[in-house]
Amino acid sequence: MGKQLVIVESPAKAKTVNKYLGPNYLVKASMGHIRNLPKKELGVDIEHDFKPDYVIIPERKETVAELQSSAKQCDSVLLAADPDREGEAICWHLSAVLEEFNQNIYRVLFHEITKGAIDEAFNNVGKLDQGKINAQQARRILDRLVGYRISPLLWDKIGRGLSAGRVQSIALRLICEREKEIRDFILEEYWSITAQLQASNPPPFAANLVKIDGKKAKVKDGKSAAEIVSELKKTPFVLEGVDVKAKKRNPFPPYITSTLQQDGFRLHRFTVRKTMSVAQKLYEGLEIGDLGLVGLVTYIRTDSVRTSEGAATQARKHIEKEYSRKYLPKKSRVYKNKRKAQDAHEAIRPTTFSLPPEEVEPYLDKDEYNLYRLIWNRFIASQMSSAQIEETEFDISASKYQLKAKGEVIKFDGFLVMYPSQKKEDKIMPKAEAGESLRLIDMESKQNFTQAPPRYTEGSLVKELEARGIGRPSTYAPIIYTLQNRVYVVKEKGKFIPTELGIFVADFLIKNFSDLMEFKFTVLLEDELDRISEGKLEWIEYLKSSYSLLEKDLENAKKVEGVKEKGIPLEDVCPQCGSQLVIKSGRYGRFRACSGYPDCKFRESMVKKEVKLLEETCPQCSSQLVVRRGRYGTFIACSNYPQCKYIKKELKDTGIRCPRDCEGTLMRRKTRKGRIFYGCSKYPECDYATWDEPLSQPCPECGREFILRKNLIKGNPVLYCSNEECSYKEEVEREKIWEKKAASSEEDEEL
Repeated sequence: MGKQLVIVESPAKAKTVNKYLGPNYLVKASMGHIRNLPKKELGVDIEHDFKPDYVIIPERKETVAELQSSAKQCDSVLLAADPDREGEAICWHLSAVLEEFNQNIYRVLFHEITKGAIDEAFNNVGKLDQGKINAQQARRILDRLVGYRISPLLWDKIGRGLSAGRVQSIALRLICEREKEIRDFILEEYWSITAQLQASNPPPFAANLVKIDGKKAKVKDGKSAAEIVSELKKTPFVLEGVDVKAKKRNPFPPYITSTLQQDGFRLHRFTVRKTMSVAQKLYEGLEIGDLGLVGLVTYIRTDSVRTSEGAATQARKHIEKEYSRKYLPKKSRVYKNKRKAQDAHEAIRPTTFSLPPEEVEPYLDKDEYNLYRLIWNRFIASQMSSAQIEETEFDISASKYQLKAKGEVIKFDGFLVMYPSQKKEDKIMPKAEAGESLRLIDMESKQNFTQAPPRYTEGSLVKELEARGIGRPSTYAPIIYTLQNRVYVVKEKGKFIPTELGIFVADFLIKNFSDLMEFKFTVLLEDELDRISEGKLEWIEYLKSSYSLLEKDLENAKKVEGVKEKGIPLEDVCPQCGSQLVIKSGRYGRFRACSGYPDCKFRESMVKKEVKLLEETCPQCSSQLVVRRGRYGTFIACSNYPQCKYIKKELKDTGIRCPRDCEGTLMRRKTRKGRIFYGCSKYPECDYATWDEPLSQPCPECGREFILRKNLIKGNPVLYCSNEECSYKEEVEREKIWEKKAASSEEDEEL
């Protein structure tokens, strides 16, 4: 049998898959999508059934040429991208550019990168799924139509640099509506009253006032609270009812993409983008000691809680071995999806149960370990026994007042053994019987205020989008990134706050694109895409019906008067003349300006908006320093800008001596455009600088105390001596550079 070309998306995945295949397979990476709609034009022929004009992505031309050459030399091509719509689309695009060079093209599907899964997949090759391809094309084309037809309208009516998106705009609407709820919220005072009571048996317990004259207790001010407390102190307390019941707390189902994103944020403050990035590494494979590359978790883009029978059985064996049989339910737990899900994949789970988190911890970085432990604990717990809880509830009367006390004791921890921090301290209630009198020990009242709804965090926004059925979990990370990149929202203390620009854009879209901005429209789209995947709906017909709604809204929106010239009105006033401020767009992005221009020339950039206030003070004017967002990322500068233009230079000492023996050390610096270089700390006395990264290793030929690594775009890194008189040069495999790196004291975040 001749060679077979296998194509996956990433080099990391290619390496792990290659580990399980024999010498008859050549594994290559496509580096993700190879074709897309053109950037500078619509790329969709609306008049001819929405025919897309796909072009090869410029950065992928070399990759495509290499794949075409390999396909020509191999007997067959096996397309092994991820098992979802996006993966199917990647395979379809690959097939389109490779079929001229090889007619034997097949689809390979696996949901975890393990030997068993790979062997089974390659023994059962199939064809591309045209239903999935059509669904992905429908989504891609509709998103292009929405973005490329509405965004230019926003540029014309409001200002350049704005954008609209099918799910992005709905997410913005949610954030803006929550902000309006907070602004409209009216604070209300209320008082809670608690009695410390003693029954005939210890211990004492607390009871809360819940009713007055049979109606819900509403104590609105301190005077009323004081009167009630005074009256209760003179009133006998009688235990009217005792209710003791056994309850059970069931484990949660294993993770799906959205719940992993939520817990990644809630427990480790990972952004959605970071959670997906780390999870992708766990899926594609990491070096685990002598085992080499191991894919630690199953496919990470899934909305199904389904678990394979084999995985559940393996989990049960692990539970019995590590925790005993009493932690096992009688049979494997089966979880049902809350709503319609793409059930092609299992829930996210470990691929092997012989590698618990503590075994792999030495080989993972902190983030990888934390996320793997989350996935491991959640899946093992999902197959464990329920926690058994005894709940006791007392109903207490004191004349016209009714109080209630609750307590619970964990009789058997069950799955909570996996989560020690979730085991609340037992609230033990005394043994007591209905009808007995209770002794008042103490009485207290406490002032409270109603709370406005909280702003969305990344975790709660994902939860809300999922609950409403909006979008897919795999799209949440880029949506959140775009909202911040467009300055529609800013993040403060982990919570999203819409900017004036974001609120104005959302209001404009809601008013003029009611169909697009309707929650039901976006939810319905996901259902229709599922129907297209299943072959129950013709994708061209769906695009026609959706586009007709978009066209109708576009025609109406074109008649609306814009604010591009005048600017977006703000509530703030100009600090120089007191006129209203507006948002305008300029050559270097959006800025706040005085509406009285040209009489008043006040302006303030929004691109360099403060994102974080620091305790550190400016060394030039003693004002507080802030973290600002600029064209090349974030930087630290004076809050008194433009009166003070101090910018803090962030330097990092490598600790490596300058090769010119000037007693300086090499500092890690950045150019104005953000490119990293290494220069002498004695600058300007010593002007030594290099683009190449210094490594604190002696040269094997001349003994010089360090060598340099040349960063090559193609090929392997090159190590060479810092001594210009030494000719030492060595090419090192990219994987081996980590061994060299470990010997260096420099921690390079860019590597």
